Amino acid sequence: MKNRINTFKLNWEISKNWQLLYPFLGMIISFFLGYRFAIKIFRYNFWLQHLMTVVLGFSILQLCVFFIKKLQHKWVVNARWELIRIFIVFGITGSSSVFVGRPIIKLLGVSIENLGPVLYWVIFCVVSLIFYQILLVFCGWLFGQFEFFWDFEKKMLKRLGFSRFLEK
Repeated sequence: MKNRINTFKLNWEISKNWQLLYPFLGMIISFFLGYRFAIKIFRYNFWLQHLMTVVLGFSILQLCVFFIKKLQHKWVVNARWELIRIFIVFGITGSSSVFVGRPIIKLLGVSIENLGPVLYWVIFCVVSLIFYQILLVFCGWLFGQFEFFWDFEKKMLKRLGFSRFLEK
């Protein structure tokens, strides 16, 4: 067992035990997402929910590892375990921007009944995107990846045509 842990640490370039938090947090989040999908699909079958939780959780975990392997050469980080931390920040930020955007839309009095579905969803996406930009840098800072996310944010804003605001 100890040999497997040492191999795991070596594979993910983990030098301190506290860094193990991120791979295990990534596993927990993957299986939680699998559980959330499984209860939506199989509402009334307890055993099928749990079986699909394992299958979907493992599939999500494999998908994340696949993307980490593809992006480890593109994103410059000190160790591979930091890529897990970056994926966690992206996940938290994406979900949080939607949760923040909904009350703001309601506060503005915007609804599907008022504007129709197309205009409502355009406004919702714009509001969520604005909060996504803010939350991405903030969550990146909380997880100790401010430099990475600030550079990522600058690239994203340049692609959206806001490069003149980034000049000094």
